[in-house]
Amino acid sequence: MSAAKDDVQALLSRLPDDCSLEDIQYHLYVIEKVRKGLESVGRGEGIPDGVAEQRLAEWLSD
Repeated sequence: MSAAKDDVQALLSRLPDDCSLEDIQYHLYVIEKVRKGLESVGRGEGIPDGVAEQRLAEWLSD
């Protein structure tokens, strides 16, 4: 079985039986975003912690 199908099956086993299609879509979206982010960091394309903290502080102060 493909990794994507394994991921979906694992996700479905963790979600409650009464979850909606929107719940499933949201969780798949988050999984994909996290995966892409980790791949980006692995390629050295991330930003340093200090820069991220500074940006977050600016967003929170608005």
